[in-house]
Amino acid sequence: MAFSGRVALVTGAASGMGRLACRRLTDAGARVAAVDVNQEGLLETASGSDAIRAYPQDVTDSRAVAELVAQVESELGPLDRVVNAAAIMPTGFLLDQDVHLVSRIMDINYGGTVNLTLAALPGMLERGRGDLVNFASIAGWSPSLHFGAYNASKFAVVAFSEVLFHENQNRGVRIVCVCPPPVNTPLLDQAKSKPKMLEQMGKPIDPDVVLDAVEDGLEAGRLFVFPGRGTAFGVLMRRWFPGLVWRMVHRTEGR
Repeated sequence: MAFSGRVALVTGAASGMGRLACRRLTDAGARVAAVDVNQEGLLETASGSDAIRAYPQDVTDSRAVAELVAQVESELGPLDRVVNAAAIMPTGFLLDQDVHLVSRIMDINYGGTVNLTLAALPGMLERGRGDLVNFASIAGWSPSLHFGAYNASKFAVVAFSEVLFHENQNRGVRIVCVCPPPVNTPLLDQAKSKPKMLEQMGKPIDPDVVLDAVEDGLEAGRLFVFPGRGTAFGVLMRRWFPGLVWRMVHRTEGR
């Protein structure tokens, strides 16, 4: 594992990728601040481990997030890794989704990433060490029917991470933006509009594959990580042949 620090903070820690990240970090000897609005899920994540401490928090509240970072560093120590894994993925055609839901998706997936990054990264840069792991998605590169609001939020995470990486090169903090295809986590259960593209993309990949790719990317100094077979090729297809990709999407969705 590429992590050699002592303290980590993980959002979206009540389930899925966030929960697994917490447990893998504790296996590496870290103390972990597990952050989520789902208190019951946080308790499940922390159960059986004295190294995981639950911090119920809504990542969309920038002031509260800044206070949380200060609290965690006071109680556990300076942060050595931050993992922005909090996300929601309600699917549906954009005109069928409530405007507040569309905004909420952006507020959590992108806004939460911004809030925690701006609260935690300055301290890591001042210390000249640490890892920042931002979760985007293949959906942050290749838009699709049913995923418009989610696409927009993940496109924003991709752009934010890219600029952040280039603004802070050679300052001691490793920054990686991981962009997986569908992953076998509870997040997929939120795709209640039943996008056929999810079936077209095949079996969701294992969460461990994603986190292994993150560690490899950090060690190699790569900004973007595309876990899973064919993921990077899918990004290239979208860049080179966007019309063809959209024809495939329309044919698959029958719309």
